[in-house]
Amino acid sequence: MLLLDLDTVAPRERVEAFHHALTDSLVPNDVAHEEPETGIRARMELWRVGGLDFFATRNSGFQVRRTAQHVHHHRSDPIVSVSLQPRGVHRAEVADRRTLLGADDICVFHELSPRVYGWSGDGASQAIMFDMNRLGVPVDTVVRASLRLRASPLYGLVLEHLRGVWRDPGRLEHDPGAQALASATTELVRALLLSAAHAEQAPEVRSTMDETLLTRITAYARAHLADRDLTPERIAAEHAVSVRRLYALLSGAGISLEQWLISERLGKARHMLASARYDRLTVAAVSARCGFSSPSHFSRRFQAAYGVSPSEWRRQGGAVATDGGD
Repeated sequence: MLLLDLDTVAPRERVEAFHHALTDSLVPNDVAHEEPETGIRARMELWRVGGLDFFATRNSGFQVRRTAQHVHHHRSDPIVSVSLQPRGVHRAEVADRRTLLGADDICVFHELSPRVYGWSGDGASQAIMFDMNRLGVPVDTVVRASLRLRASPLYGLVLEHLRGVWRDPGRLEHDPGAQALASATTELVRALLLSAAHAEQAPEVRSTMDETLLTRITAYARAHLADRDLTPERIAAEHAVSVRRLYALLSGAGISLEQWLISERLGKARHMLASARYDRLTVAAVSARCGFSSPSHFSRRFQAAYGVSPSEWRRQGGAVATDGGD
């Protein structure tokens, strides 16, 4: 949903429109713009994916300051925002610590903590809002974690996951799996915060790491379906567990790793073949992108799973995609 496009607003009204959109979608803040008279540009969008608010803005230089007074008058459902900075160099200040943030950084703010955030020139931010009751992490833990996120071994995994869900939030908004995705995203963020805030040996961190291990393993595997060397040994090593424990964990969830990987790869291929976005790729190229060892192996598996060949599905799937797919 488009919240604001200042290109459609008269220059003299842009400051008020910007502030109105920002405070309506988030919480009250003090806002200062680099060029309040004529140079303000902004485009804000909002999506709701499985109960999580996804807020994106691209705008000219500004600074948002959340003061102790704002915190004192916070609303009854405080949130934690977890954002990426896809464009520009961002400045943040929390607990008297100043940092610069770029494209490889995750930025975390708790609504109940004073902070400063902004950038100069053209910049963009993509933030997911987590309800505190759903996230279940105390304020001091969030603040402590926000200052040392990269200390967590989960940082890279969560960064890639967040980048993935931001590729097309509009499409995810209406996906049947949106609720499950929101739950998995919440659990991954919760694990990152606890991991970064405490020593790994802390009982609450170890418990959370154990509870989210299955989610982290399946998220990792889905992100690497195209890799033909996605072996049980590699998956186990990436998560610091033995292959035996990996199989035991998956078995307890009713998952056969090899069959699950084939099913996920076939599902990805099925979508690609029915999507106009990939219509220039050959069946062999789709097979390779989905991690199959050879086109013939892929075709046999696809025929067995869906009752049609990949080429036949592409011919049928084109109409399906036109009706409501990509």
